[in-house]
Amino acid sequence: MWPAPVTLTGEHVILTPLSHDHAAALRMACADGDLYRLWYTAIPTPEGMVAEIDRRLGLQTAGSMLPFCVMTPDGTPVGMTTYMNIDAANRRVEIGSTWYRRSVQRGPLNTEAKRLLLSHAFDTVNCIAVEFRTHFMNQQSRRAIERLGAKLDGILRSHQRGPGDTIRDTAVYSIIASEWPAVHANLTWRLEQPRR
Repeated sequence: MWPAPVTLTGEHVILTPLSHDHAAALRMACADGDLYRLWYTAIPTPEGMVAEIDRRLGLQTAGSMLPFCVMTPDGTPVGMTTYMNIDAANRRVEIGSTWYRRSVQRGPLNTEAKRLLLSHAFDTVNCIAVEFRTHFMNQQSRRAIERLGAKLDGILRSHQRGPGDTIRDTAVYSIIASEWPAVHANLTWRLEQPRR
């Protein structure tokens, strides 16, 4: 399997291979802020958490996803993220299907999680590009992706069907290997700044 399952550890976050052992804590995490009620994203309900873990692990078995449980340094599960749409032949991955409980949003956890995932993708498994996709209307996600240093590749109009018969326009961003040193320096600088 490329990339192989791995645990990535930082000062503010631990990314560990997703398992059913995380289900109970992730049910509580998605209930923090009723994240699953957001119309423009697909976050599992507490009742649907086991099915979502099954789905992600099934995609891992098929070779198209590497799912992680996002944990605080004390080992508390607070969300999920993945390498997805894995293209081993072209050495490309997408970082996506990410969500965090409300209480850890807008802190250093997301910045460090993305730095760990990007570093592993570029420095360890030699990706040529890493992609990010989000709903065009998800302004919080788009701003976070742009703060990483990803560039907008374009908008896929009427790309997918969403909840309630909505049609999703997808904003596609990427970071390419030659941009990684500057993106890494920026993420490291951001993590070193005092939080207000």
